[in-house]
Amino acid sequence: MAVHGQSPNPLPLGDLNCNTEEVTSCHLLSQGKPKAALRPLPFSAAVSLSPGCSCLAAPMVVALILGWWLVAASRAQQLPRPSLSLHPRQGVSLGDNVTLRCHLPRLPAWVWLYREGRWSYAKYSDKKQDTTEFSFLSTSREHAGTYSCQYQLSESEDISVMSDPVELVLTDRSFPPPHISLHPEERVGTGTNVTICCWNKDYGAAFLLHKDGRSAPIQRLVPDDVGAVSFTLFGVTPADSGTYRCSYHTKKYSFLSSPLGDSVTLEVTPTAAPPGAELVSRGNLVVAVVRDWAAVLIFGLGVFFVIDARSLWIRRDESLGGEGIEWL
Repeated sequence: MAVHGQSPNPLPLGDLNCNTEEVTSCHLLSQGKPKAALRPLPFSAAVSLSPGCSCLAAPMVVALILGWWLVAASRAQQLPRPSLSLHPRQGVSLGDNVTLRCHLPRLPAWVWLYREGRWSYAKYSDKKQDTTEFSFLSTSREHAGTYSCQYQLSESEDISVMSDPVELVLTDRSFPPPHISLHPEERVGTGTNVTICCWNKDYGAAFLLHKDGRSAPIQRLVPDDVGAVSFTLFGVTPADSGTYRCSYHTKKYSFLSSPLGDSVTLEVTPTAAPPGAELVSRGNLVVAVVRDWAAVLIFGLGVFFVIDARSLWIRRDESLGGEGIEWL
């Protein structure tokens, strides 16, 4: 197994190298995983063992060390998460070259690549490149699986969280491609439900439906006892038109895939409007306009009557007030 472009040797596994006189920067990898490195303490950690030493000195030092460790751990948790990408993203067969790229938000750093949660490779990335590549020159079944990456800053030695995982699925062309069928077979109108059947009774553990032009499978199903699945496209539209194929993941190796099988073509035509639909539509538009104008007219009349009634009431009050003054 070849890993292309190795940088300086990764940190040793299971070794803890520290100065015996004082606590200095050291690296620890335990059980294949990097651990946070220790850094010089920002205070004196010497403890006198003389009989006159206060009994409170040792607990105070322990508390200070724990506080410093918690601060360092919280700083490590604040590092931005890296991202991992696969190139090419799909269609990689056994024996092909493939590259995993870990994108780093902070530099310089050591970068670790994990497969199935276990540490596999390490490389150093300087300030000139924010992407670290791990290349497999000839893939084998052992390379298939789930990958993630992580980085550790070389200056502060803080460690990031894991990236989101990516799956490396390899195509094994020794497996026979699946069969496929389309129902209904002819052109269908908008809103029709379409079924695409795929089957292979001997090898398939999970079937995937692919559409040409899409980078990822659009559906995934587990087959029944006879090794068949039925993908349903509900209420299709012209956007669903295209070429479809199936593949399957094998029962023994979940990250090995069969080659793509034969294709079927789906053609969706827009549903024609029934006779007189345009006249009905225009009639509905006229009715809507008349209704809106009627509402505006009624509202205007209502406002007019309110204003007129208020003016009449004011004049009535003024007339009554004048008569009262004359009587007095």
